[in-house]
Amino acid sequence: MADCCGSNKAQAQTASCCGSDKKKTVLLYACSGGANVAEISDKAARELMFSGQGTMFCLAGLGAGIAGMIQTAKDADVNLVIDGCPMDCAKKVFEKAGVTNFAYIKVTDLGIEKVKGVRCTQEQVDKVVAKAKEVLAAQK
Repeated sequence: MADCCGSNKAQAQTASCCGSDKKKTVLLYACSGGANVAEISDKAARELMFSGQGTMFCLAGLGAGIAGMIQTAKDADVNLVIDGCPMDCAKKVFEKAGVTNFAYIKVTDLGIEKVKGVRCTQEQVDKVVAKAKEVLAAQK
């Protein structure tokens, strides 16, 4: 056992002792509206999760004021919020909950029009996933 980064905590001597190998906690949140941009947000977040970019987390729980979920968001290294449209509902949930450590994407800012009653395309989802990966890379 050895000191780890001067913390006086005895830890096994490993490459990750000072956090050099520590993987960041990335939580993903998607808009849940009724238009195509919400479907895009959700599918993009799920693709990011399934490709190992982060873990989806419950936006509704933050909106409901569930203390443990709010604390989890505050403790995360990165919260990626994918909003659908200029209403900014997901962003407003974060602001209302007092969670400030988030990165943000708005689907309509990527040139995708909000339309109700229309299914999204894989091309639209891919566009959001690519932007999300770019935003996440900038967070490292």
